[in-house]
Amino acid sequence: MRNSNLPYDKAFRQQLRRESTPCERILWRHINGRQINGLKFRRQHGFGPYVMDFYCPEIKLCIEVDGVVHESEEAKRHDAERTDFLNTQGIKVFRLQNQEIEDNAANAIKRLKDFIENNEFFHRYKKK
Repeated sequence: MRNSNLPYDKAFRQQLRRESTPCERILWRHINGRQINGLKFRRQHGFGPYVMDFYCPEIKLCIEVDGVVHESEEAKRHDAERTDFLNTQGIKVFRLQNQEIEDNAANAIKRLKDFIENNEFFHRYKKK
């Protein structure tokens, strides 16, 4: 069964890419073009019923950039459900806060690199 980038939500994903947040644009400038450990990331990648902000299929990593809209209890529940679903599909989820990217993008990128380099999924990928 196909779970990735389902055709019915293509227009929605394209709209999300066109209307990306300033923090998503900052992060994209640092991760596109295989700048992090030679890994390719996709923007607004659909999987099942969800659209991930950024996704690296090589190591099955989702990066979510969370703003204030994610602070409500309802949003936290939704985020937890999304994370659980993605985890059951073998996808790891890494979250960055907008404020962290705005205050110190270099540190946010370093945290992301450290997360990737210190996880077994990256080391399995490197051995291929």
